[in-house]
Amino acid sequence: MKISVVIPCFNEKQYIESVIESIKLNNEKLDMEIIVIDDGSKDGTQEKIKELKNNKKIQIALFNDLNKGKGYCIRRGIEKSTGKIIIIQDADLEYDPSEYEKLLNPIFSGKADVVFGSRFVGSNSKRVLYFWHRVGNFILTFLSNIFSNLNLTDMEACYKVFKKDVFSQINLKENRFGFEPEVTAKIAKIKNLRIYEVGISYYGRTYEEGKKINWKDGFSALRCIILYNIFNS
Repeated sequence: MKISVVIPCFNEKQYIESVIESIKLNNEKLDMEIIVIDDGSKDGTQEKIKELKNNKKIQIALFNDLNKGKGYCIRRGIEKSTGKIIIIQDADLEYDPSEYEKLLNPIFSGKADVVFGSRFVGSNSKRVLYFWHRVGNFILTFLSNIFSNLNLTDMEACYKVFKKDVFSQINLKENRFGFEPEVTAKIAKIKNLRIYEVGISYYGRTYEEGKKINWKDGFSALRCIILYNIFNS
């Protein structure tokens, strides 16, 4: 099955080429297209993406005139994708593309329709960083599970894999980091959808190294958990 790797990207000139190279190097056996959506970068990322597109290292490059957010970029990428499976990949080096195989295995084996990566299960390498981020993630995942009746350990993880036809059954609206709790709430409402979770590595960044999510996004996630789980939005 063809895989579409959807990469939202904002001001990642330092990392974007390394991410693309890692995806290609570690997944040579996959029938794969790489879709990069630049979200109004101002640091030279757009020029680097155009160079990668010209060198055929990526198949589709999309550019937002203004910064619209991760969720908006993911929707654009999905709309342009031609694969039967969608992988969400951040444009930094926090997540390891060498782990695509184990993320895809539950789908390839016919067991799953959606696979969540989890930074908090398994024995994979994890960088030790912010305690309060971990607490916030636990609270948001716990609340999401209460309302959705799922038993996830890491609702906020970047790595999520979907059969593309899942998106024909939901209408995504969130433009920014609210994508994570929104998509979780909406897939939880699809009858007979098989959701799996796989332990992944995590090489987190500090804010000095370019990390973008902050406490305001935590409150937005809480809003999304309540809105999309309780109401038919």
